Amino acid sequence: MLDWQFFSLLLSNGILIGLMYSLIALGFVLVYKATDAINFAQGEFVMIAGWGVAAAMALYGAPLWLAVAAGLGGMIGFGFGLERVVLRPLIGRPIVAVIMATIGLAAVLRGLGPLLWGAETRSLSLPISDSPIVWGPLFIPPIQLLGAVVSLLFLAAFGWFFLKSRKGIAMRAVADNQQVAMAMGINVERYFALAWAMAGVVSALGGIIWGSLLGVDVHLALVGFKVFPVVILGGLDSVPGAILGGLIVGIVENVAAGYVDPWVGGGTKDFAPYLLMIIALMVRPYGIFGKATIERV
Repeated sequence: MLDWQFFSLLLSNGILIGLMYSLIALGFVLVYKATDAINFAQGEFVMIAGWGVAAAMALYGAPLWLAVAAGLGGMIGFGFGLERVVLRPLIGRPIVAVIMATIGLAAVLRGLGPLLWGAETRSLSLPISDSPIVWGPLFIPPIQLLGAVVSLLFLAAFGWFFLKSRKGIAMRAVADNQQVAMAMGINVERYFALAWAMAGVVSALGGIIWGSLLGVDVHLALVGFKVFPVVILGGLDSVPGAILGGLIVGIVENVAAGYVDPWVGGGTKDFAPYLLMIIALMVRPYGIFGKATIERV
């Protein structure tokens, strides 16, 4: 394979994987734009959604459409319930209290999955071919193409929601200043619940796609950890930032694996995004499209 063909292959795979990262990153962005807090349980949301869909098909014989519908509905209900039971009492408290609550929630969900559905890895098969689509020098796995298309559709939909819809503008007002938003008659609690429910939808879609690609077990939660460089690089409060950050991280991962790994024996794909994240924090800590607001805590 010629050099330009090899580079094109790495680039296309990086773009597709990057868009799939962007979908998970959108979960971080949704919660941060509404509550001004980082949801450290985002990866566990993805894991529990994928696990629920896979278990519905494997253990209860549900058809795919019913398992997916149940997964989406379940994660919406989970988001509303989580906001009502755990997070609403924390309104007005320091942001660090919300952050610590999400860290605790992540640990609970990592234990809850194996408790409910067993510790073994489950497959989540979608009705698409396993054979790659060959287009010139490119070999495109259908699951990555599906994930990229779904990501683009939902990123566009949520971008429109925040920029053009009244509810999206109200949600941004809540994120800017909760006290002022309440004084203006905005129901802060309702928009908190809406943000967590939307994060649940994104997590369900991410869990289905990533679960189909990697299999479903407790390690699927690591997808959330891999997305941290994406949101730091693009900006925690920016939908376009989630897209650009995902593309950069996906391309850097694949190019590092293709060109550097053969010289050092492998492993650069795993740490290159975090090296990029550290550099971004040093140069532009609020990300490419993020708000230039820095607070010392």
